[in-house]
Amino acid sequence: MTEKYIEALIFASDTSIRLEEIVACLQITLQEDISDAEVLAHISNIQNRYAQEESAIELAKTGGGYQFLTKKETQPILQQLYIQRSKKKLSQASLETLAIIAYRQPITKLEIEQIRGVSCDYTIQKLLEKDFITIAGKANSPGRPLLYNLSTYFLDYFGINSVLDLPQLKDLESTESSEIGEKNE
Repeated sequence: MTEKYIEALIFASDTSIRLEEIVACLQITLQEDISDAEVLAHISNIQNRYAQEESAIELAKTGGGYQFLTKKETQPILQQLYIQRSKKKLSQASLETLAIIAYRQPITKLEIEQIRGVSCDYTIQKLLEKDFITIAGKANSPGRPLLYNLSTYFLDYFGINSVLDLPQLKDLESTESSEIGEKNE
């Protein structure tokens, strides 16, 4: 019965659910002491069950917790669905702002604006509404401006486990593609 409860918790959660949350829900519901190791064993069983080729979904560790995701081989059909439902499309300004926050978090709006060179009020508001970023507190500088961080929804949306999984800036740099104009020989 415990394994079914764990599977139901992960399935019903709209974002990844952490091990601590699963354990707490089980202990309250079953009114017995349940160890992390016991829950992890059940999670492993569920992962093995969904690892079968016939299933289109898998249980993955993402965003510091567990979530059901579709398998990579279903990507072509899902891409068509996403094309048709592209209401949550991110603008270029949103992507630039998200990248700055991802690599410099926690960061203030003023720092983002200094990097981008334009006002970011609207973009930050939209990213907050879409739950891609969160307010992490206030800076200790004059005026106590708000600090922004990436949210766990961002991690889930982009399918990464933590900010450490983001590509490193040195991996993204390319000397040939960053040159402007023609090379002198």
